[in-house]
Amino acid sequence: MVIVFRYVDNKGFIQERFFDLVNVKDTSSSTLYSSIYATLTSYKLVVENLRGQGYDGASNMCGEWKGLQALFLKDYPCAYYIHCMAHRLQLALVAAAREVESVHEFFGNLSFIVISVGASCKRRDELQAAQAAEIAEILESDEIETGKGANQIGTLNRVGDTRWSSHFTSISSLLRMYNPTCTIL
Repeated sequence: MVIVFRYVDNKGFIQERFFDLVNVKDTSSSTLYSSIYATLTSYKLVVENLRGQGYDGASNMCGEWKGLQALFLKDYPCAYYIHCMAHRLQLALVAAAREVESVHEFFGNLSFIVISVGASCKRRDELQAAQAAEIAEILESDEIETGKGANQIGTLNRVGDTRWSSHFTSISSLLRMYNPTCTIL
């Protein structure tokens, strides 16, 4: 779990800073609550001074009765909950992109390809074998650069609605493995 502080500096500007990365055994609201509380108090921060909290829309985070925000509000009534604006913006971008027919069709086809190839262990193995064969062929003809981290065998990445970068990663993985993917399909 990542803890990020958002605050107003001495000049009146809103600042956002990474604070800590905390390993949690599960993502239940009670575990997250106790982990955040323990982390803040370990740095001698006064949790009573918490004035806001922002999370994505998952029920364990924003649930009105048992969500993380409700647990904090019960103990610290000034810690108002605000749905994470970056998460909202991402969801708005995805919804807007779905309204453009060609974009919607493109990502629908991309998802279909990724699911078709990645849903089967056999097809995933075939993809990796085809990719390895293509890399070996290109290496023999000296048409590709070699070096640390180059020419790795991978898989196709899925698109996720909550991270726009996942769309880019998915497209990049398909481009990188285009010929082996066509072979499998």
